[in-house]
Amino acid sequence: MSGRSRPAPRRGKGRTDWKRIAQLSDVGIERMAARDADNPATKKADWAKAFIGGPPLKTPVNAKFDVDVVEWFKRQGRGYQARMNAVLRRYMEVHRKAG
Repeated sequence: MSGRSRPAPRRGKGRTDWKRIAQLSDVGIERMAARDADNPATKKADWAKAFIGGPPLKTPVNAKFDVDVVEWFKRQGRGYQARMNAVLRRYMEVHRKAG
């Protein structure tokens, strides 16, 4: 195990054998994780486009949309403006790649 100590395991009524886990070395945990088919290891390429940061900044705009378009998005429930933004973002991404 590295020089760091692990946090104390939580005591609960789950099925986890915390005593066994606490006795495992970091190497043992890594070995178990590598064999876990439900949680495959990631590769460097999986993270190539990842970034750390918040969502894009928002800017207020005064825009005019067709009434039926806005009503359709509103009928989908709360967050209709975010969905409209997502549609516009996807359009932008597709057309930005196309040049």
